[in-house]
Amino acid sequence: MTRFAFILHPIKVADIARKFGIARYLPHRLIEAACARMPARLISEISGIESPTGATTEGWFVGCTLTTRQFIEGNEERSVAKVIEAAKMAQDLGADIVGLGAFTAVVGDGGRRVADAVDIAVTTGNSYTVATAIEGTLKAAEVMEINPGEATAAVVGATGSIGRICAHLLADRVPRIILIGRSRDGLDELAEELADRDTEVEVSLSPEESIPQADLVVTVTSALDTVIEPEMLRPGAVVCDVARPRDVSVRVAHERDDVLVIEGGAVAIPGDVDFHFDFGFPPGTAYACMAETMILALEGRAEDFSLGKRLSIERVREIADLGVKHGFGLAGFRSFERAVDDETIKRIKRNAAAR
Repeated sequence: MTRFAFILHPIKVADIARKFGIARYLPHRLIEAACARMPARLISEISGIESPTGATTEGWFVGCTLTTRQFIEGNEERSVAKVIEAAKMAQDLGADIVGLGAFTAVVGDGGRRVADAVDIAVTTGNSYTVATAIEGTLKAAEVMEINPGEATAAVVGATGSIGRICAHLLADRVPRIILIGRSRDGLDELAEELADRDTEVEVSLSPEESIPQADLVVTVTSALDTVIEPEMLRPGAVVCDVARPRDVSVRVAHERDDVLVIEGGAVAIPGDVDFHFDFGFPPGTAYACMAETMILALEGRAEDFSLGKRLSIERVREIADLGVKHGFGLAGFRSFERAVDDETIKRIKRNAAAR
């Protein structure tokens, strides 16, 4: 059996407070400083994953004790050292491959420095995250009766490792795509990569001006604060939010009952999986980045897979096929940590048509 581990970290101080109640009453900076001094810790064991092929795997969640803000604003060398510490714990536990979650996958050249520091395989899970994000966006377009062949798509955070490949895959499906980011040079480079497609490609440094033009939005920035506000979205739009912390403001849930916002990467896990830890998903489901690590373990592929700032389209397609082989699939639509049912979609469509 090939075993895996997956590294988690608290997205915000509130996540720490769920584990340590006293944290609710202390200054955030004090809590973060204290947690940063804590060593990596075992969070839970994971059992019950079984592929239709008969392959099984088991693993562990390992905690890296830095928050998102600390990854973004803190010292990168400290961040890399903390992730390596967690990966070495995974190695000591007996994992053959370790997945990097959220911002642990961003630092250290997209996981390459972590891979160089340990004797087990490493993946960020980003390839399967891309595959499921695009699959989910297109399925959401279908239920909202949006024809991709007539739609404008926007990718927010287009120059990142996930955003870039999302742009490549969407450019094959829509007649117009808007690439949104913070660096004109990076956006122009990506536009050049897409120049041979039969798609109109635009670049933008202004989400406020460009997102209102889009029928389909995939957003995957590394921002600490929300990027998409209610006034930016056109009625009937589909937004796939892949980012953690989320890019879409919670105000959208309260003020825009005419758009469909879905969380990217919610995947159903085969077998009778027990994570022995509540990370906010329904039982039997996980993030796509976690699922990639499990898929590779089930396949016996203890090898570095999704690493670096440049993902491979071929690897995105390969992990998607392996996911199907081993019984993984989208777990239905979720929006702001709640399931989206048929009645909700019907109401969104009615409201969009009225506006």
